[in-house]
Amino acid sequence: MKPPKADIPIIRDTLFRDHPWLAPLWHERPSPNHGPRTGGHAIDILLLHYTGMKNRESALDRLCDPAAEVSCHYLIDEDGTIWNLVDENRRAWHAGEAFWAGSRDINSRSIGIELVNPGHEYGYRSFPAAQMNILAELAKDIMERHQIPRQRVLGHSDVAPQRKMDPGELFDWAWLAARGIGVFPSFAASAPEIEPGLALAEIGYEIGHNGPDTGTIIAFQRHFLADRLSGTLDTETCRRIAQVHAAMMGRVEEPEPLSDGEPPEEDPFPGR
Repeated sequence: MKPPKADIPIIRDTLFRDHPWLAPLWHERPSPNHGPRTGGHAIDILLLHYTGMKNRESALDRLCDPAAEVSCHYLIDEDGTIWNLVDENRRAWHAGEAFWAGSRDINSRSIGIELVNPGHEYGYRSFPAAQMNILAELAKDIMERHQIPRQRVLGHSDVAPQRKMDPGELFDWAWLAARGIGVFPSFAASAPEIEPGLALAEIGYEIGHNGPDTGTIIAFQRHFLADRLSGTLDTETCRRIAQVHAAMMGRVEEPEPLSDGEPPEEDPFPGR
């Protein structure tokens, strides 16, 4: 017997039951831009984006415009307001041409969350605490319902490094990982040496016959070494690749997630 559909009312009611304070933050604006999931894959990726537009309304208008042919499942405004645009059972159009760990149809196996932020084109800025706190709650709920492993919480630039920069170097992946969402190993973690191209490929990035290109290296750095967007395999980047590879492969034990409200123990950008 097939499991019941995880449609919008069920998801909303479950969230409100467990987190009643979310109710006044929840809005629905159905987007026509979606289709059936294909390939028979389970939902096993949570993909994070920034909107890259001047404001929330511009982003919502575009995500709901049939001519734009783009959408996402959820949008979170900077004040923590959640907008539900596409049913999780449907294939939202957010990843575009992409690749991760052998898969190219990322849309069919992912949930997409857009975070309101002007992006690099319109005045890129940090993501406010209200937005990050709501993201953490929603992400944990999605991961639990779909059994998405923390290793498969990714940024748009991870799966489309030649085209995308979001959510970008100001996104606090360390803070999120400290709450059990995503992987972000300590900068002090020990890891065995490994050829960087092989490690990046095993992490999930698409690597050609000539090894990792500049765009892929920068995408990795945006996520895991955000104060060094050099695009080169320097010593620090190679060490970081080895640390992330070890964590992704389960060879480094991740710390227990922090309870809500606790700050991460380690500054992700020491010296800044």
